[in-house]
Amino acid sequence: MISSAPDTRRRILSEAARLFVERGYHGISMRELALAVGVTKPALYHHYADKEAVFLAIMEVSLASLEQMLVDAEAQSGIHAQLGTLVQALTESGTEQRMGLQLAPELKHISPERRHSFEQHYRRVWMGGLGRMLAQAAGRGEVRGDLPPTELVRAFMGLLYPLAMGAPLERPRETGEALLSVFFGGVTPQPERP
Repeated sequence: MISSAPDTRRRILSEAARLFVERGYHGISMRELALAVGVTKPALYHHYADKEAVFLAIMEVSLASLEQMLVDAEAQSGIHAQLGTLVQALTESGTEQRMGLQLAPELKHISPERRHSFEQHYRRVWMGGLGRMLAQAAGRGEVRGDLPPTELVRAFMGLLYPLAMGAPLERPRETGEALLSVFFGGVTPQPERP
């Protein structure tokens, strides 16, 4: 049975993500990746020009998944439902999504031009999407308006760290809900003191 090009690309990215997480960017070669996928090295180069292209394709797939999670979250009414939907999607996301997030520190090994381009895209999509959601919530009085949306985004992402990094959680949904309650406990408008 001959596999299609999209199937081969998916296998390449899946194996590459696993290997990059296990060994780091410099820990694998294109030859090792080809062996892991079960294709020849020329076949691997037919799909991806170099190791950077493979790595960045993994990161783009991960970012596209995060972007879809944001779209689904923004369709909800109110910031509690929006961020709850987002956290639920993150806790239910597959291993490949977690791998993409775990690989972010490896971007330092990518050429400056390609890294800059991806980082700008990431900031626009993920950070910008979260910032937009939180700014709109502040405008509606659902979160504190005295903190810039960028700071709220950083706080939210800091709390989500356990959902994305390290070993899979035993109870991801409960952990996600607890982290979200901590976030809202800190950003819900406080009553004014007399």
